Amino acid sequence: MNQGEKQPAPVPPRGKVVIAGGSGTLGTALADDLAQRGVEVVVLSRRPDPGARHRQVAWDARTVGPWPDELDGCLGVVNLAGRLVDARPTAANVADLRASRVDATRALVAAAARLDRPVPRWLQASTTAIWSDAGEALLDETSPLPEPGLPQMTGVARPWEEAAAGVNAEHVVTLRTSIVLDRGTPALDRLLLLTRFGLGGTVGSGRQWFSWIHVDDWLTIARAALGLEPGLELPDGVVVAAAPNPVRNDELMATLRRASGRRVGLPTPAPLLRLGAVALRTDPALALTGRHTTSRVLADAGMTWRHPTLAGALDDLLGGEA
Repeated sequence: MNQGEKQPAPVPPRGKVVIAGGSGTLGTALADDLAQRGVEVVVLSRRPDPGARHRQVAWDARTVGPWPDELDGCLGVVNLAGRLVDARPTAANVADLRASRVDATRALVAAAARLDRPVPRWLQASTTAIWSDAGEALLDETSPLPEPGLPQMTGVARPWEEAAAGVNAEHVVTLRTSIVLDRGTPALDRLLLLTRFGLGGTVGSGRQWFSWIHVDDWLTIARAALGLEPGLELPDGVVVAAAPNPVRNDELMATLRRASGRRVGLPTPAPLLRLGAVALRTDPALALTGRHTTSRVLADAGMTWRHPTLAGALDDLLGGEA
């Protein structure tokens, strides 16, 4: 900036938000987004990085240590803590996925219980995978959960949500998030990898539903849950974070090929996918199951979608290049 030019006005402070799981892709995006809006961000991390963009405080994601002081007087808490789901669905891995979420949530709830005043806003992460493989059912916030559902989906997400029950907070939103599309996320990277190797055709039957959301719209919903999005107020309870236009897998792959400049893509039959999943140490159910999820709550609240269609979302993220 040249001497004499007018300095930009500082962003006024808007309180503090504590993010557990703030070192992951979504947590980092939310921390950056909030900081740009004048919010002080504190990230609870098992391995604090002194050079990180936002202040980090050590925790073990299991027990209440010295970090609960950060919750006192904060504007809100965001609980995103948990191991990545991209793992083989062995009993040990499923137990680890569940424990990484439940233990962290219980520690946060225990810390909040010690406060003299409730936390004003609490954003509890969850996933639309809580409905496991829903077939042709049209799901929203009122839809019942399957009994018992898949262990690595319902069996992880249900106790995750239950661990936050009764938290000492004035306003609690449980955000069941669909597949978040953003550059560098595991979901989009895996899809792009298939197209690069010429396997950008249908996966399995191609009929399974794919519910998704662009990261920009997810950030809008997260801000609204924290009371930081003017004109969009969310009620307490479950909110489905999914764009209003789910697609089937065959449409997903065709749209991805167009957006990434690939004209041809061979299909990936289910047996081949299961074999590849072993080599990649991932869960084939992530691609072979599906859910048609949309949000009645967001529609009633007047949510304005920046990226309501998959084609528009992928064009924005990829710009015609993979």
